[in-house]
Amino acid sequence: MREEIRRIQELLEQQAYITDAAVATSVYLAMSLRKPLLVEGPAGVGKTEVAKVLASALTTNLIRLQCYEGLDAGTALYEWNYSRQLLHIKLQESSEASAAQTEASIFSEAFLLKRPLLQAITDQTQPPVLLIDEIDRSDEEFEAFLLEVLSDFQVTIPEIGTIKATHLPHVVLTSNRSRELSDALRRRCLYLWIDYPTFDKEQEIVRTKVPAISERLSTDITRVIQTARELKLAKIPGIAETLDWARALVALKVTHLDAEVVAETSGCFLKDEADIRRFSDEIESGRLKMQGSGVTDQGPGSATG
Repeated sequence: MREEIRRIQELLEQQAYITDAAVATSVYLAMSLRKPLLVEGPAGVGKTEVAKVLASALTTNLIRLQCYEGLDAGTALYEWNYSRQLLHIKLQESSEASAAQTEASIFSEAFLLKRPLLQAITDQTQPPVLLIDEIDRSDEEFEAFLLEVLSDFQVTIPEIGTIKATHLPHVVLTSNRSRELSDALRRRCLYLWIDYPTFDKEQEIVRTKVPAISERLSTDITRVIQTARELKLAKIPGIAETLDWARALVALKVTHLDAEVVAETSGCFLKDEADIRRFSDEIESGRLKMQGSGVTDQGPGSATG
């Protein structure tokens, strides 16, 4: 089994997703046991990427359902193409088709708009990856509906009948824990928590995702981000913000960091005005020490490496 887990880890890393044994084990078990994988963790740590890279690694379709408050079964499952149905009815009025024939024809798959959940269980040549993103943003009623779908992988459409999955999808759910999910949903899933990465792992991610970056700059960036996470910020920067900042600095042809560059580009990884002020104050006062980071300042009052 260890060999299988290593193979999964290699497959993910071939897609430039730096991972560890815990993530690879969770993915392997979810695939082997055919159970949904619930991935939780802070925003921006790569939860959604698990589904994306899995689809790429398996060379299969990625079907994404983005959750939000007010999402209902119709939007997630299917809707009828009413405008096309009306046009068909008008065309049938000029023919000799009976009302029963007309009704039977307009309530067929030709007039069905398949939404992500229905797409995931129909018209697939191999198991797709179904990403249910930010499930915590949906309502409890939708969560209960989703639980039923994930239990049977079949959908009943009154006008057509029951549609069963041609290939059971690999299901990945993500949550930022903006609300507690039900025990019923948690029991249905395998669970994976992804936290902020260690220094070494984050630096490796930066080097992998931004190949044009120098070793010194990747080290500087990682140390600043890791230090920023220790502050009591409203919006803690995730890996996504680290990569945004790294790409921005490469585009600006920055070779190393100093306090001025950090201040001018902090909007790449800090997304709250109060956080930017707090971060700047910490640097200017000298309270924020970035030892060994290479971050220097030519003027007074800033932390030096």
